[in-house]
Amino acid sequence: PILASAHESSCIRLWSIQGNLMKELLPFSEHPSGPLTALCTDIFTKILLAGSEKGYIIRWNMASFLEDPRNKKNEIKEELCRRAHATKVVELFIEEEKNVVVTASIDGSVRLWHAMTGYYFGYFGQARKFELSDTSRLILPSDVSAFPAIIKEESKDMEKKVKYPLILDKDK
Repeated sequence: PILASAHESSCIRLWSIQGNLMKELLPFSEHPSGPLTALCTDIFTKILLAGSEKGYIIRWNMASFLEDPRNKKNEIKEELCRRAHATKVVELFIEEEKNVVVTASIDGSVRLWHAMTGYYFGYFGQARKFELSDTSRLILPSDVSAFPAIIKEESKDMEKKVKYPLILDKDK
């Protein structure tokens, strides 16, 4: 068994059942997700989802880490970061049979997403039916304009870079 705690610093801490800290996770993406407000996993605890105060959903793959947490090569990989709501995410869960994630926000909206790609299916109460089989055309909610950031595996070792204006830009 493993316990996860979400914190105001955007950090997730993974604990053993004995209370020992096993791992700390920070979101990798460039978008500041803000304090974390919701956590959930799939039934096998291979996928970890976190929702934030700024409306972001972040997905980590924990499968290799949980196989052998003592092996330093088995990392937890951040796979996706997307803006799901314009306001704080208060609840999220994975519906495994249909492979969807359901998110809820303080704005009163409840939205449906594809669990692996982050594709937006729609919101509860919409006039049209959910089309769960078609993920070919990317659509966004009306209040979100940022496309999902898919984290490539080779970028996991990169550090966040600070941009310094070292070259004279005559247009500015």
